[in-house]
Amino acid sequence: MTPHRIALLTGLALYLTLAFYQLGLPGLHYDEAREAGLNAMEILTGAPITAFRSVGVEVGGRIFPLMVQDYIGALNVYLALPFLATTGIGVPNLRALPVLCGALTLLLVERSVSEWVTWRSERWRTAVGDRLPPAPISFAGLVAIWLIAASPGFVFWSRQGVFVTNVTQVFVFLCIWQTIRWLRTGRSGALVAAALTAGLALYAKLLTIWVIAPLTLFALLTLLRLQKEGAKSISITPSTLVLTALAFAAPLTPLIWFNLQSGGTLTSIVANLGRSYYGIDNLALGANLLTRFGQLVQILRGDQFWYLGAVFANPVAPWVGLALVGLGLLRSPACLTVPLLLLASAVALSVFTVSDLFVTHYALLQPLALSIIATAAGTLLVQKHIDAHPTPSLRFFQAMVTGLLLATFTFDLANTVAYHRALTQSGGLADHSDAGYHLAYHLRYNGMGAPVALDWGIDATVRFLSEGAVTPIEIFGYTSPAAPDDEFEQRLSAFLENPDNVYLLHSEQATVFKGRRERFFAAAAAQGRTPVLERRFTQRDGAALYEIWKVP
Repeated sequence: MTPHRIALLTGLALYLTLAFYQLGLPGLHYDEAREAGLNAMEILTGAPITAFRSVGVEVGGRIFPLMVQDYIGALNVYLALPFLATTGIGVPNLRALPVLCGALTLLLVERSVSEWVTWRSERWRTAVGDRLPPAPISFAGLVAIWLIAASPGFVFWSRQGVFVTNVTQVFVFLCIWQTIRWLRTGRSGALVAAALTAGLALYAKLLTIWVIAPLTLFALLTLLRLQKEGAKSISITPSTLVLTALAFAAPLTPLIWFNLQSGGTLTSIVANLGRSYYGIDNLALGANLLTRFGQLVQILRGDQFWYLGAVFANPVAPWVGLALVGLGLLRSPACLTVPLLLLASAVALSVFTVSDLFVTHYALLQPLALSIIATAAGTLLVQKHIDAHPTPSLRFFQAMVTGLLLATFTFDLANTVAYHRALTQSGGLADHSDAGYHLAYHLRYNGMGAPVALDWGIDATVRFLSEGAVTPIEIFGYTSPAAPDDEFEQRLSAFLENPDNVYLLHSEQATVFKGRRERFFAAAAAQGRTPVLERRFTQRDGAALYEIWKVP
């Protein structure tokens, strides 16, 4: 086994060790349960399937979902099935899927970087074809693997990969790799594969258009340039064109069918064009771009994981990245300009949102940013044309670059370990707390099978953790997170008539959808009744999180 492959496998092993450790922590997030675990559990247990917007494919009297949100496909649901079927319904069982998706992403990052570096080193040959060997493992690809494997952002977002839909990373980097491979070799199979994975990425989550759209534009412009330069290896026959179109369209069939039945995706986009569901002004392009730029820096620092119990930042990572990319541009602009434009285009497109400017959206861009830094480092450290006996100044320069890489890697690895230590103590905070486990088990084993949920973030986790034995009834209303709708009191009063009903709330400090808690107490008081706190569930630090109430 070559030293390069040993370095690759060691980097992969480092990531898997960091990602699989105490995989049940932090607690199951609502989106993890809603966007994969819940439907997978229902399919496996034979329970009624709660298909999003009641749209799906009917098989044997059951409706199998096509989407889990208006802009997120149901891929994670079906990919999770073999994991849960073979190991049981549980949080580590569910998270094994995204952790392995992270491992695939690392391998695809290496392939993408190596393919790109190999292609650029060939300096736009005009006749390549089948004579070109596969892209070898490059030094830059290995640097990318090691930087990403130690990064807290990649490790902890991969552990909760359903929460951030990290399956998109797999398809996006596979698409990047095959696009470069097609442009490098002209092989039609690579073009078809690129189109297929582009469709899969868009179906997995629509925001992948941030990368897919500029990548497609780059491929088209490059094709025109290569043909102008007489690169005969790049030719698209009518049959290849048809296969490419079919490959792209096939994964989007569920999305198209979903919209024909419900119009959900189009409605969501149109309704949020000006102002999003969470109040983001999509016309404030400058302010939104500043926010996104700050998040780009943040994902390099890795200090977005407050909910693990502490915050640890890598202060050198943004500066190292800026220095290496800047020097790399001076040394080899042709190797870095296109990847930087791809990242810049994705950041520019991300200023529009139908929800909020969540930093979790940048789980897609984080490995791309580190890949660019690794590519820059490769251009500075591996120079085939330099003299066989480098000068002392060149040796000093390469030692400096190596030191910068080691500094950011060491900081990230230390912070990832520190996050694990904090997580062991905290169990997770807020809607990532493991207190949700205790709530679900208490409801299940105390016969509270149909509690009334008065806030967001409770239903899906409880249903998954109880394996469907507890089915909360959500009445808080999704119309507006800031205040209940006009029919809220009417829905609530129907349940208040039965004094045996159980009500689930977040504590006052942890409430997500505002106003419902106050209306609940006011409605009970209006009937001359006093709600009684049956049980409170706290985080490991003692902060109240979940509450069970009755109104006798």
